[in-house]
Amino acid sequence: MFPINSNDRELIEEARSIIAKRFKEDYHHVEAALRTKSGKTFSAVHLEAYVGRIAVCAEAIAIGMAAAAGDTEIETIVAVNLEGQIVSPCGMCRELISDYAPSCKVIITEEEAIAINDLLPRKYQRSS
Repeated sequence: MFPINSNDRELIEEARSIIAKRFKEDYHHVEAALRTKSGKTFSAVHLEAYVGRIAVCAEAIAIGMAAAAGDTEIETIVAVNLEGQIVSPCGMCRELISDYAPSCKVIITEEEAIAINDLLPRKYQRSS
């Protein structure tokens, strides 16, 4: 576990600010923000769909935005709901974060973050 620092608090507030501005009933109810080692932040809302299986999580979109910008060394990620509460990544997002940012820390409460590997122990590995 890692204590939350001032950069983490700024990331949490960025996520809260964006979901408050961009919330749209039945379309966006989670916002994710990530910070890369360069200090740049990327934020995204989740995309809901009428067919739930094709909804796309905010974490995945934020990771894609960082990748598209060529800034792929993700240091920290957080997701918040409409009420501004920090939410833990779903199982699919844990896999994705682990694949693209194996040394990433995930903010899980107002006071602490955890290494992605601790959120996803015994991760599935393809055989060589």
